Amino acid sequence: MERDLSLIAMFAALIAALGLIPQITLAFGVPITAQSLGVMLCGTVLGARRGGLAALLFVFLVALGLPLLSGGRGGLGVFASPTAGFVLGFPVAAFVTGWITRRLGRLPVGLAASLASVLGGIGVLYLCGITGLSLALGRSWADAALLVTAFLPGDVIKAVLAGMLTLTLYRARPRLVLSRA
Repeated sequence: MERDLSLIAMFAALIAALGLIPQITLAFGVPITAQSLGVMLCGTVLGARRGGLAALLFVFLVALGLPLLSGGRGGLGVFASPTAGFVLGFPVAAFVTGWITRRLGRLPVGLAASLASVLGGIGVLYLCGITGLSLALGRSWADAALLVTAFLPGDVIKAVLAGMLTLTLYRARPRLVLSRA
């Protein structure tokens, strides 16, 4: 129990720390950040339940007003911005990424983690983010989807990186990759 709480808190802190990497804000108000890499790692390392809880803790802390999002943003106003769908999608994406990583248990760890990151950390996160963007901008879902295509190459790189980091951790400390336990 204590170990789980520590890992959940540590991975919520990882998502926050990745927000310190300078962001690039696109013309329609959604920044490119490294925080989605943290969401992917929550799932690939901690598994579905713990990974989802780590991302949920992060979202809760943002809602309380802590400036943990890239660019030092936080507070309830974030949930009325174009980024709301992405932020609210963090826990869902982490959960699905962990669930898929577990289901791909027959594949090598790095490959399973990369594929799970693409499906959960990109696919699910984009579904949530595009929906929020569509609502915030008053545009159709298809128009909003077209806007986020600029994120895709960077997010694929993050998914591959998540797979490599998960594999490296697994080789060094297999018992710490709970998605494989």
